Amino acid sequence: MSTRHEARERAVQFLFQLDFNAAEDFKESLDEFWATAEGDDTVRGFAEALIRGVVESREELDRKIQTYAENWDVNRMGAVDRNVLRLAMFEIFFRDDIPPVVSVNESLDLARDLSSEESAKFVNGIVDRALKEVDRPLRTPNKK
Repeated sequence: MSTRHEARERAVQFLFQLDFNAAEDFKESLDEFWATAEGDDTVRGFAEALIRGVVESREELDRKIQTYAENWDVNRMGAVDRNVLRLAMFEIFFRDDIPPVVSVNESLDLARDLSSEESAKFVNGIVDRALKEVDRPLRTPNKK
């Protein structure tokens, strides 16, 4: 498993946990998570950047998901699917150093690994709609 894939998996796990147990102290909650989660400093660094980005942009991410998820309410989606989608939308719209197709492929793998093949199909339908609004190259990162 690649380092970034592992980091994304940890990010979804933490975001899933946060959905059910809102953190009074975010840093303490992250530290508690890492006390039991596997991952070296590289995994932790990338995962935390993703986690912080998703948490800070959550309302906007949920609005985007709601826009692309025809006939689905974000709050009624499965928690794994919802957090995989939040992570994918964050990468697609806020991390231009990551090619959108990489984010899509990773989201499908995460949905498959952490939920089911049906979840992967569900996630694919939503991220595919989101890609239509991306105004940068889909296969390469933006170079600044």
